[in-house]
Amino acid sequence: MQLAGHGASVEEFGGIERIFDPNILTLGFARRFASYKRPNLLLHDPDRLRAILMNEKRPVQLILAGKAHPQDALGQEMIRQWIEFIRHTPARSRAAFLSDYDMHLTEHLVQGVDLWLNTPRRPWEACGTSGMKVLVNGGLNLSELDGWWAEAYSPDVGWALGDGLEHGDDPAWDAVEAGRLYKLLEEEVIPEFYDRDEAGIPLRWINRMRESMARLTPAFSANRSVREYTEKHYIPLAAAYLQRSSNGNRAAIDLLKWAQQVRRFWPKLRFGSLRVETEGDWCTFDVQVYLDELDRDAIHVELYAESVDGGEPVRQVMVRGESLIGAENAYHYSAAVPAGRSPGDFTPRIIPYHPGAFVPLESPQILWYR
Repeated sequence: MQLAGHGASVEEFGGIERIFDPNILTLGFARRFASYKRPNLLLHDPDRLRAILMNEKRPVQLILAGKAHPQDALGQEMIRQWIEFIRHTPARSRAAFLSDYDMHLTEHLVQGVDLWLNTPRRPWEACGTSGMKVLVNGGLNLSELDGWWAEAYSPDVGWALGDGLEHGDDPAWDAVEAGRLYKLLEEEVIPEFYDRDEAGIPLRWINRMRESMARLTPAFSANRSVREYTEKHYIPLAAAYLQRSSNGNRAAIDLLKWAQQVRRFWPKLRFGSLRVETEGDWCTFDVQVYLDELDRDAIHVELYAESVDGGEPVRQVMVRGESLIGAENAYHYSAAVPAGRSPGDFTPRIIPYHPGAFVPLESPQILWYR
């Protein structure tokens, strides 16, 4: 039906039975056709792509699917280019573009491909994509280091494009990445798939599949997402509601008074001087804080530093000390941190605090030391 709709010739109908072989490496690309997703990156050098698909010793087959917005002329043109490439070259025996892309079609694609391709321009990729659905089906990913793949990728679970930086829509960079995509396929992906033992088993490929399924499926799945939302958000919120609504809503009333007090006096908070001393393995910070009429227990003073090497940021609550001489409701706040990082990495800040509140959701104020 699809070939007929495109006006295929009798000869093209005659070759249908020769399309796709379950023993050949199968690549899949299926998503909305939009320019930022670069669905034609693989088509950058048609001759090189044709050589990859038609290699006699290590052939490759490609399944594409997708739709463009009715008003996206560029997206529609990219689909047309793929259809023209498939119909008018010998690659038609190794490639197919499937129309009427929807969730039902995707369900079959993610079960049938060996490798899922994704080639967006960083940083436009969504955090969750079709590549996640391939995991549980044993498929591997070759994707731009963007979205979820920037977090999930390691060399033993798949392949990656890009340098983790943003290059806009520079055609020169697109050409560079197209070259890297072809090279990855030619020198790593395809050889690994066809590297077989005496029993015809691609051991390295299967090891990579196992790593991908074992490590990524539990982390990047709807089950994990729903469980995490339930445990970290829904259950605590339900418990908070019960606690706040008990005893005549006493806790809720107390929270409301706290939030009103914070909003009223927050503009009057200010820092005084900051003293930093390094002795041995420790660096000590002492900062003066003026609270005006705000209850001193309604805030926390933190020593903050950005994360390094993908870790968590430092958020150390500073200890309230002596009152400042000659000032009312003003105090020294101090904290000590290991001297391994530069003192300039750390900044005192004031944030609202209440043991029963969700901060910053219910009180987003923040005051940084300047």
